[in-house]
Amino acid sequence: MRLRIRSITYLAEDINGYELVDPNGRDLPRFAAGAHIGVRLGEAVWRDYSLWNDPAERRRYRIAVLREKLGEGSRRLHDSVRVGDLVEVSLPRNNFPLSDAAERHLLLAGGIGITPIMAMVAELKRRRAEFSLHYCTRAPERTAFREELDLLAAMGKVVFHYDGGDPANGLDIIALLREPQPGTNLYYCGPAGMMAAAAAASAHWPSGTVHCEYFKGPGAAPAAQFPEDRPFRVRLAKSGAEYEVPAGETIIEVLRRHGVETRTSCELGYCGACLTRYVAGDADHRDPILGEVARETHMLICCSRAKSDLLVLDL
Repeated sequence: MRLRIRSITYLAEDINGYELVDPNGRDLPRFAAGAHIGVRLGEAVWRDYSLWNDPAERRRYRIAVLREKLGEGSRRLHDSVRVGDLVEVSLPRNNFPLSDAAERHLLLAGGIGITPIMAMVAELKRRRAEFSLHYCTRAPERTAFREELDLLAAMGKVVFHYDGGDPANGLDIIALLREPQPGTNLYYCGPAGMMAAAAAASAHWPSGTVHCEYFKGPGAAPAAQFPEDRPFRVRLAKSGAEYEVPAGETIIEVLRRHGVETRTSCELGYCGACLTRYVAGDADHRDPILGEVARETHMLICCSRAKSDLLVLDL
């Protein structure tokens, strides 16, 4: 789906926040705390970014991006993407969900690993669930969401740890995780060193009580694969009208531009309102709801495209 960058904000040194919305003001697909989306940043460049806003929100996604010297995706977002730009993103996926069974939640974040944890904090506050967060960074100026978390810190629910670049001066992860409390679940996300330390320190915790998400490497979800857009032609079987569908534009958008009435609602491939029969051509299905049998004859023209040069619709 294609979303618009509505705002870009400074969150901390080398960290920007990006707010993404539907260009037509529609609700976005729901997500749960811990979820992430893929963002397309070039012909074959996709990067996953955790959603940090409250999962109860339906009109926007918010991601936080650390500018990395060797990170092609992060450099493109920081240097090239501007407010008002349209970007292609995937549907939310969640490999890092909150447990519904836990009595208490211990959250551990390092650097930009705070992003999925922020959504968890919002959800746990709404549940009035018991939680505590240990947030590790180099220094206050490199601490995203510091102001948002200050009140929780004053309440004793959040503890900031600054190590000045030397982990030995920061949080004692071994001591923190030495004695797991019954009913407590652990969630951690951060740089490789912190992840290794937390994994080793929590190895003795009961099965099913430890949850983590890696930026990359072991345990990271494989990068989502998305077909490349290519132009094709669409023909309406009943009228014989034929239109070019360029890369980056949907069938729905092309038909609407030419005054062809079509039934739509979410235009994200979820509601099924634009379900259309096709009578010739090879459909490139990009929706998450149609089964294999249905795809042999029907497609959602708000998001799906064509693998063939010509696609004939029963319109």
